[in-house]
Amino acid sequence: MKEMNKDRIDTISPRNAAWREELRQSMSAKERSSIPRSVMPELPADYRVKTMTGEVNEGLSEDQAVMESKRCLDCPDPGCVGGCPVGINIPGFIKNIERKNFKDAAITLKETSALPAVCGRVCPQEKQCESKCIYNKMKKAPVAIGWLERFAADRAVDFSSDSSLPGRMASNGIKVAVVGSGPAGLSFAGDMSRRGYDVTVFEALHEIGGVLKYGIPEFRLPNSVVDVEIESLKRSGVKFETDVIIGKTYSYDDLLNMGFKGIFVASGAGLPRFMGIKGENLIGVMSANEYLTRINLMGAGKPGYATPVLRGKNVAVIGGGNTAMDSVRTARRMGAERAMIVYRRSEDEMPARLEEVKHAKEEGVEFLTLHNPIEYRADESGRVSSMLLQRMKLGEPDASGRRSPVAIEGDTVEIPVDVVIVSVGVSPNPLIPDSIEGLEVTKRGTIAVNDETLQSSMPLIYAGGDIVRGGATVILAMGDGRHAASAMSERLKVTL
Repeated sequence: MKEMNKDRIDTISPRNAAWREELRQSMSAKERSSIPRSVMPELPADYRVKTMTGEVNEGLSEDQAVMESKRCLDCPDPGCVGGCPVGINIPGFIKNIERKNFKDAAITLKETSALPAVCGRVCPQEKQCESKCIYNKMKKAPVAIGWLERFAADRAVDFSSDSSLPGRMASNGIKVAVVGSGPAGLSFAGDMSRRGYDVTVFEALHEIGGVLKYGIPEFRLPNSVVDVEIESLKRSGVKFETDVIIGKTYSYDDLLNMGFKGIFVASGAGLPRFMGIKGENLIGVMSANEYLTRINLMGAGKPGYATPVLRGKNVAVIGGGNTAMDSVRTARRMGAERAMIVYRRSEDEMPARLEEVKHAKEEGVEFLTLHNPIEYRADESGRVSSMLLQRMKLGEPDASGRRSPVAIEGDTVEIPVDVVIVSVGVSPNPLIPDSIEGLEVTKRGTIAVNDETLQSSMPLIYAGGDIVRGGATVILAMGDGRHAASAMSERLKVTL
């Protein structure tokens, strides 16, 4: 899918030219480039594995953030902006931090991003904006854009009720519906509300936030951070209805009869995949979706909650992505003495963020790379008691560019386990596609959309995020939300 076209950010506008020139004269490019990258303070590993809610990354101090912002060279054609799926004016917000004008930094972020505090924590900046930083060409560490975004967004709480923050256009009375309150839905809702539309978000679960709440542990993304962003959307006029399943509670026709003139489907990809190997139906084998949802959203293991979840001394997580890291690190916090990542490729091919791998290792997670499960075995009670792993080697690169794993014939090992968490990918939830006659889907079960507009085969329905992409990142889903909002708004202006 094509990303949004990024207009070049004019970094020398009449509004900010004076202070930018002042900053340029205060330090030379050579002086700026000699400043070492800041180091993120972290909770000690031996402490954090004992708490589910202690956020590992503690955030930059004001002094650290200002010093890190001084490293930005204010490039005339900033590559970092082109690397951001939502097109944030990155030099603009960073230079405001350098000036210690944290309010304007927050305003700059909120002009394009509905969830900057979230993105500053969970987006893979090292593969996006930071990968385009000019420092990479200089063989130096890029500006810590993600950490600065988190700093500015967290400071935005101080100005959350300020009338000077990005406001809402006058209401146009046009109703639009959003299906799902994950990052794509929230981003779309924020953009449409600012344009003056009457936006209602329908969420199937009892909590707003989608994967941000059920899929990401609080030690990486606190619920309080998500709630602050949601409250900001509510103040902008967005309405939320929970415990509503579109396709069951309300049909497509119901939404039309309720007066909605456009519908954005952002229902995600919550259908877990399994490997189809012997023993996957044993007690103690579950998907990462189920495991994380029980703990993150339903309170399993917390005082006062009755939600059950299996605990184990020897826990294996199958997979190498961020969800696998979230699962195995959660297992450690739930009391696992031996927590293992089982991954069929080498560590170099792991799709998980380097930071997540680093944190997992610090927390005592064992990495069984170049191993692939081929069978789970049970004890007398029918609970999983061991896994049979096939040792692998790397062959030629596949279509994704990663080297393909090849089994080493006859080389297997059996390892005791009492819980197995499978994290090998997800598929789109088929409920909405199956409930709307005429809505085209792809062979993968995702909703088929026009690459330019994200409009589906049904003219009133647009879609984005994982229901279109399959499993993807928060920031890509948010980019889809912004893209669809722009396209739907233009269409509604023409047709209404």
